[in-house]
Amino acid sequence: MRRRLLAVLMVLMGVAALLLCLPLADAYARGRTEHLLLQRRSDAVRFADLADRMRTDADRSELSAEIGRYAELYGAGVVVVDTAGTATARAGPGIGTGTGAAAAASDACRRALTGRSTDRLPTLRPWGPASVVLAEPVGRDERVSGAVLLTVPTAAARRDVTVRWSLIAAGALAAFAAAALVAAGISRWLMRPLLDLDRAVEGLAAGSLQARAVSATGPPELRRLRKHFNTMAQAVSESIGRQRDFVADASHQLRNPLATLVLQLENVEPYVAPGPGRTEHTRALDEAERLEELLDGLLALARVESGAAEPQEQDVSRAVRERVRAWEPVFRDAGLVLAAADLAEDLRARALPDATGRILDALLDNAVKFVPRGGRTEVTTARGTDGTAVVRVTDDGPGVREDQLPLLTRRFARSPEHQNVAGSGLGLAIADEIARISGGSLDVAANAPRGLVVELRLPHA
Repeated sequence: MRRRLLAVLMVLMGVAALLLCLPLADAYARGRTEHLLLQRRSDAVRFADLADRMRTDADRSELSAEIGRYAELYGAGVVVVDTAGTATARAGPGIGTGTGAAAAASDACRRALTGRSTDRLPTLRPWGPASVVLAEPVGRDERVSGAVLLTVPTAAARRDVTVRWSLIAAGALAAFAAAALVAAGISRWLMRPLLDLDRAVEGLAAGSLQARAVSATGPPELRRLRKHFNTMAQAVSESIGRQRDFVADASHQLRNPLATLVLQLENVEPYVAPGPGRTEHTRALDEAERLEELLDGLLALARVESGAAEPQEQDVSRAVRERVRAWEPVFRDAGLVLAAADLAEDLRARALPDATGRILDALLDNAVKFVPRGGRTEVTTARGTDGTAVVRVTDDGPGVREDQLPLLTRRFARSPEHQNVAGSGLGLAIADEIARISGGSLDVAANAPRGLVVELRLPHA
């Protein structure tokens, strides 16, 4: 956004500089053209006065000598014509032969023979014209007896225009550069608190409840926004912290009486007579143990969500090999096959401590529970195209319906087919939370022809 704001400001300043410089440059060119016209027109008036008083050969010689010295001094062409357009005196270079120059000379001569002086010249610019033609009538009103034509070179005037335009351009560039520096400072001043707020929001979204906006610069409105945002973030952090503390405290406080209840139920079992009472006693003991497992899961989830640990670099390849080796006897006793194939070497990631092992434990525990005897579970690792560490667990179990896949990482979620399987329904939820806090992801998809594929991605160290 800072680049876009700076680009808009630069465009506006560039347009403003052009709107100021172009009229100024054009005004100077017109003024220099007018100055040249006034200078040379006074000379043409003097020559016209000499031609009007020309009566004898001596007067004609004086006129010729005068225009000759003038042509030699200024490099201009001077032609004196009568009413028929015939030249009576000439000095210096002739009128240009180009179509434009000849047409301009013809038009100026025709106006002068009707008693009108040249009152306008083409505006002089660095690229031309190379010369201009102006005419002055000899005599006045009905006594016009001819005209004086001056072909004036414009090199000096165009050089002045070029120099002045260069100065204007240099000034405009200097002003634009100064304005650009000011715009860069203003955009930085405006965007710094916004970028700080963006980082704080990103941190909150990633689960870092301590993220705050710290920039104290910028307009008053943005400083007030920063203050209100930090107040809101603090309130949200305290609210979530209280909820997590309550869950953790409740789970912890309930474990002891529940453990005592389980122990009492086990102690009373020998005194329960066989029959319906023994069956109900066994069912009550199973429910108590299930509740104990549920409290353990809630306590583990509260600990993960507290975010007390910081992500650190870890060896994903070694963690996967160790967990597969630890789970092989469990799978073998359950009549299942656990295979590790295509394990990438030296695969490292940055995540919560032992995140790979804890997540893999949850995934393999689910596979043991839900894959029927004779099934196969395979663990593979690879490096993603974006540098992430990828751990994939694939099984050929019954799987779940496509519409139920998003529910598997929710807390206490169970598909209708697996309601009677032991467990709290928190395993994948805890694994997904660990992956999220680590900056990664946990995705569940259907396997072909049956089963599930769970893919863990952790950010590259």
